[in-house]
Amino acid sequence: MYVGRFVVVGPETAAYRVSSRSFPNRQITDRSDEDTTLTVGPTPDAPETDNPYVAYNCLRTVETPRGEAAAIGNGSHVDPIAEKLELGYPARDALATALLALDFEKDDYDTPRIAGVLDADGEATIATVRRDALLVERVDEPTLVATYERDTPGAFEFDATDAEAAAATAYDLDFEHAVCAAGVTRDDDGFETAIENGTD
Repeated sequence: MYVGRFVVVGPETAAYRVSSRSFPNRQITDRSDEDTTLTVGPTPDAPETDNPYVAYNCLRTVETPRGEAAAIGNGSHVDPIAEKLELGYPARDALATALLALDFEKDDYDTPRIAGVLDADGEATIATVRRDALLVERVDEPTLVATYERDTPGAFEFDATDAEAAAATAYDLDFEHAVCAAGVTRDDDGFETAIENGTD
């Protein structure tokens, strides 16, 4: 089954996977400075494209007034979500504000935007904006939402307990056209992140 890009969120771990039929020549790179920033972008051998949805920050950790939080998702909305968290917005409001402002992607498929937050209070929230809905849900078990087929958040078996396992597990899930994946896990010192770009 092809579900496109997806996130799995909660309660202590989150993962994001790029699945693509149109732009498979992509990878995730670590562009961290003060905060962690993982970025999806073309591989060196990728054909040139002017598609605005091919490159973006997919995962950011930021300091908020209540502690560190992580935002994860499939597009440019990850940055404003992270910025709202830095300003002290609750996860629900940061997700809803950014997703409502940017709306679904204006491509040939009206691709939904999907995102999640592991916040400084130990809670997890998942969200999507589609042509027909904006959904934001606090979760207490692993929950998946994808751009296609599974575009409503739903419970999902995902037993990774560290960032490396989360990235690898997301990459290896039995959905078609895996390209790359990122994982993040909350621990006593903040957040641990990992990247899986496959073996090809």
